[in-house]
Amino acid sequence: MDGFKRRLSESVQLRLSFGVSLAILLVAIVAGVFSFASAFDEAHEFQDDMLLQVSALFDRQHLPLPHLGDTGRAAHSDEESRVIVQYLAAGPNSPVSQDTAARREDDPNAALPDAARPIPAGVPDGVQTLEIGGEPFRVLVKTMATGERIAVAQETGFRDEMARDSALRTVTPFLILVPVLLLVTANLVRKMFRPIASLAAEIDRRGERELHAIDEGHLPSEVRPFVVAINRLLGRIGQSMEAQRRFVADAAHELRSPLTALSLQAERLADAQMSDQARERLHVLRKGIERGRSLLDQLLTLAHAQSAPESPGSPVSVMRVYRRVLEDLMPLAEAKLIDIGVEGMERGSDARVPVNEVDLIAVVKNLVDNAIRYTPERGRIDLSVTAGGGHAVLRVVDSGPGIPAAERERVFDPFYRVLGSGEVGSGLGLSIVKTIAERLGADVTLACADEASQTGLAVTVRIPLADA
Repeated sequence: MDGFKRRLSESVQLRLSFGVSLAILLVAIVAGVFSFASAFDEAHEFQDDMLLQVSALFDRQHLPLPHLGDTGRAAHSDEESRVIVQYLAAGPNSPVSQDTAARREDDPNAALPDAARPIPAGVPDGVQTLEIGGEPFRVLVKTMATGERIAVAQETGFRDEMARDSALRTVTPFLILVPVLLLVTANLVRKMFRPIASLAAEIDRRGERELHAIDEGHLPSEVRPFVVAINRLLGRIGQSMEAQRRFVADAAHELRSPLTALSLQAERLADAQMSDQARERLHVLRKGIERGRSLLDQLLTLAHAQSAPESPGSPVSVMRVYRRVLEDLMPLAEAKLIDIGVEGMERGSDARVPVNEVDLIAVVKNLVDNAIRYTPERGRIDLSVTAGGGHAVLRVVDSGPGIPAAERERVFDPFYRVLGSGEVGSGLGLSIVKTIAERLGADVTLACADEASQTGLAVTVRIPLADA
């Protein structure tokens, strides 16, 4: 019960359904009770009219005084409707009195039939309820044109039973239609809230950089102010993110010039005469300047990745991108004696993907650069590409230490680096890969290259293939 109350307080749809259903039930109960009472009274009135019609029939037809026989009823009595026609006894010579006396002489303990039960002679004309022989009867007493008095009676219990049956038949449509109406109401309320559920699902499916306005044309007018407010919020968030990207890009551009100047000065200083200690310090300085320049390049790449995507031209060959990246990074791999290569290149296996070539180069270059940095000397790095299921699957597998499963989500955050790696880097490589992949509609997954020893890193990028 507490759970239902909590759901009721939290859900507008449930409150509306419950409130409307409760109102329908209350109205149906009141209407049903009123209809039952009205039908019950009308049935009684109809039964009284029937008594009047029976008495009028006897009066018009001038029916003779019948012999009641063993039943105590006139020949015109109706057994099914329990209508009893009886002439009132005017004295000891009346047919009813004589017949009753005869039955008493034969069997003093015999029960009198309904019609033979004495109706007081002094009962006034009209419709009234009398207790005869301990049982209630509805009795119509009428004086006919011949001066004789007739009583048309009907058992009250039977009358009530007939009236209840008639009233229940009147209420039966309520009992059938109310559940149907409740189901229809619940279904209508659910359909009314369906646009809101669809809106929530649409927003939930969006990526973190899909900040375009929500279409409000198909939504109910009551929801549109809420959607307008969301669109304004999305617009403000988009402006804020764009300002952040411009700041990062502008700052990186501004810092590149002084770093380039410092690098040139350091190169000139290396040609000057200096002590071994000064030359060692100059070497450390030049390495620091190079790391700064690399960080600025990564920041510029990240700012470009976070900007609006450019429309791709013709599909790009993955093998061609592999070759370009390896030409740029081969010196780093050779310096660490790393065996790096592309599987399937001699067989001519390739895939063409509908993306911007600069974006694909950035993805592959950052993956290969990370692999070279974290693979130990004389290690191995393999690149491969396969096509199937409407996707191109790019894999970069290295023999390095790998990334623990608990940190595989965190490594995509900007500037996050796995502790204890001992490598110098900016922590932006995988963040750039993830950002570009989301923009391209691709998936990036990390796994161990060797599951048995839990070593090495295998990065898989699934990119939709170009339409044939």
